[in-house]
Amino acid sequence: MMKNVHLAPEADEDDLYSGYNDYNPTFDTEDLENDPAFQQAVKTSHGRRPPFTAKVPGTSSSRTLATGYGSKTTLSSSIGRPVTAAVQDGVARPMTAVQAAGYTKASSRGAVFDPLGQARGPAPPLETKNEDSPEGKIKQLEKKVNELVEESSIAHSCGDLKLALEKAKDAGRKERALVRQREQTMSPANINLDLTYTVLFNLASQYSANEMYAEALNTYQVIVKNKMFVNGGMLKVNMANIYLKQRNYSKAIKFYRMALDQIASVHKEMRIKIMQNIGIAFIKTGQYTDAISSFEHIMSTSPNLKAGFNLILCYFATGDRDQMKKAFQKLIAVPLDIDDDDKYISQGDDAHTNLLIEAIKNDSLRQMERERKATAEKYIMTAAKLIAPAIETSFAVGYDWCVDVVKTSQYVELANDLEINKAITYLRQKDFNQAVETLKMFEKKDSRVKSAAATNLSFLYFLENEVTQASTYSDLAVNTDRYNPAALTNKGNTIFVNGDYEKAAEFYKEALRNDSSCTEALYNIGLTLKKLNRLDEALDSFLKLHAILRNSAQVLFQIASIYELMEDPNQAIEWLMQLISVVPTDSHALAKLGELYDNEGDKSQAFQYYFESYRYFPSNIEVIEWLGAYYIDTQFCEKAIHYFERAALIQPTQVKWQLMVASCYRRSGNYQKALDTYKMIHRKFPDNAECLRFLVRLCTDMGLKETQEYATKLKRVEKLKEIREQRIKSGRDGSARTRRDGSASGDPGSITVKGERLNAKLMSLPGTNEPYESSVSKEIDASYLDPLGPQAERPKTALRKKVDEDEFADEDLGDDLLPE
Repeated sequence: MMKNVHLAPEADEDDLYSGYNDYNPTFDTEDLENDPAFQQAVKTSHGRRPPFTAKVPGTSSSRTLATGYGSKTTLSSSIGRPVTAAVQDGVARPMTAVQAAGYTKASSRGAVFDPLGQARGPAPPLETKNEDSPEGKIKQLEKKVNELVEESSIAHSCGDLKLALEKAKDAGRKERALVRQREQTMSPANINLDLTYTVLFNLASQYSANEMYAEALNTYQVIVKNKMFVNGGMLKVNMANIYLKQRNYSKAIKFYRMALDQIASVHKEMRIKIMQNIGIAFIKTGQYTDAISSFEHIMSTSPNLKAGFNLILCYFATGDRDQMKKAFQKLIAVPLDIDDDDKYISQGDDAHTNLLIEAIKNDSLRQMERERKATAEKYIMTAAKLIAPAIETSFAVGYDWCVDVVKTSQYVELANDLEINKAITYLRQKDFNQAVETLKMFEKKDSRVKSAAATNLSFLYFLENEVTQASTYSDLAVNTDRYNPAALTNKGNTIFVNGDYEKAAEFYKEALRNDSSCTEALYNIGLTLKKLNRLDEALDSFLKLHAILRNSAQVLFQIASIYELMEDPNQAIEWLMQLISVVPTDSHALAKLGELYDNEGDKSQAFQYYFESYRYFPSNIEVIEWLGAYYIDTQFCEKAIHYFERAALIQPTQVKWQLMVASCYRRSGNYQKALDTYKMIHRKFPDNAECLRFLVRLCTDMGLKETQEYATKLKRVEKLKEIREQRIKSGRDGSARTRRDGSASGDPGSITVKGERLNAKLMSLPGTNEPYESSVSKEIDASYLDPLGPQAERPKTALRKKVDEDEFADEDLGDDLLPE
């Protein structure tokens, strides 16, 4: 039954309290149980709405209302409070509202719900920040500083150190301006210390990277001295690193120790690294005892390979044998923390496991493990070679001790390598027999070691020019391990020496197929193709090798040599220029450059390179001869004398160099010195006809009384020369006649001249079978051939000879020419 409600008269629009007592019977819940429409809505899904828990605005008391979800919801009602028009008109109110939104006095009278206020016009804009304000400027400047620091770090990581430093300096300037601006607008407590620390640290790092160590130290000092930076003391490690680079080891040790005091014991790894640097600094200063203390502490707390190796070096420097052995054992015992190789072997038919193994077989972690193992083996091998001669009475005994220690450690595979290294050490000591004996012990070992030993044996025999033995052991190495590139290269070498270049090239190519980085095989292929005159292919091989070995002098020279054979002198000169940039003191390369320029007609460039070659190696006869001839061609015979004298010292039995020295004296006008030189040559080589001809000519020109003496000697020498030549000629003719006629008929000891038969024995020189000729009517032949070539023709001058007779003596003068 509905209650009777007294409705107040409608209030005026201007009345603030109008409608306050109005009551809507919809919210009367007392007779809802008897309302059939409501009960139908509750029992069925008709009109069901989601539950809501928000209070209806304007209510003061609540009642419980059953909903369609089986739960109870608090429904508020009020007596004498206004109800909004949205509810009256059946419009749903916002379910998430905690407080009424958009409900006003006007909306209670039938207005549409407008929470955004669009009916009243656009909403006021959000409040914007004023960037021109001091706070906005500070924020913008702070953002710019952070950007500059980030750009500096990126430039440093890209390798552009100069740009990184410029950005760091710019960040420092802007950060100081930021600090001043903050001090003016805010309290000093609001200064961003983290940003200041970042800027200063980055600036110091960039100074250090650019090797501006003084500026870096000053910047680090600013950070360290500022007590507001809590962890600034740790940067003393960076300062110590700079002092270490500057070789100021005492200060480096001091700052490392100060940094060690600043770092807590929980940072164990950092403390170990600092102590290792302290030990290295002590080694640099020669304080091995202090260094030993540092490294011993490291090996007792957290052993590592570097500290162990440095400890061995210190004990080696002090000469302590027992401690060297103990340190070597400690180095061997350092754990590597890597997995066994068996982990990476395929596991039968398990496809999933095999795929996983293939994925991790060569990943970055596996590569790191290989590098760590290779580093450990390098340290152990180096330490063994270092201490082996020092820990025992002999090198062999010390090496055997090291091998025994290695065999009982985790590096068992390294024992064989140490044995082979022992043989190589014998080889370096020129003890070939011991090296061969050591290597022969591996013939019954496993295949890998046997192949390595046989390869080294083949190389040893090849060096000793025992090609047969070298071939035998190279066959053994190849048969043991067909994929050993060194063994294949040695086999190719033995075939190359025997002249079978095609077959040798096949072995070199096979070695390259097994290991594309085998530079020896690639070089030998180039040589083989060069021997086969396949110059284009040889050039390709050496150019590929040049891409691998950029500064190999042998490769550069071979490329230049091939271009020379291909008749391309410009390219040959270019590659030789690259060669002398790598080895500027190579006299042979300089001489070859001089030869190429000489062939091109550029005498000045040729002289420059020939002279440089002579300066580095003054015993090359070809270079000496060219330089002497160059000075003679340029009319500087005095300078040529020095080079020919050098050649005479190198080849004292060759008379031509001394004759050239004498000719240079004669051409330069020093006839007395030339005469003395010829006399000296005559004393050393009394049967030299050329020297006697020069003596006769000089004595004749100078009017000396020795002319007849040297003329007589010249005649005798020429006569002996003729007899010798005639004897050789007659011997050839006699042997030819003997072969042709069997035996000669008639008396071989007599000859017929103009019908008369004369006995040759009466007309022969004593002790010879050659005919004697009288020298009474024969004139002396004092002609000679200058070994330096014909003398240059003297240039004609403008001065004429004086004419004694009158030019017009033979001419009749006309009357017109006579004086009046």
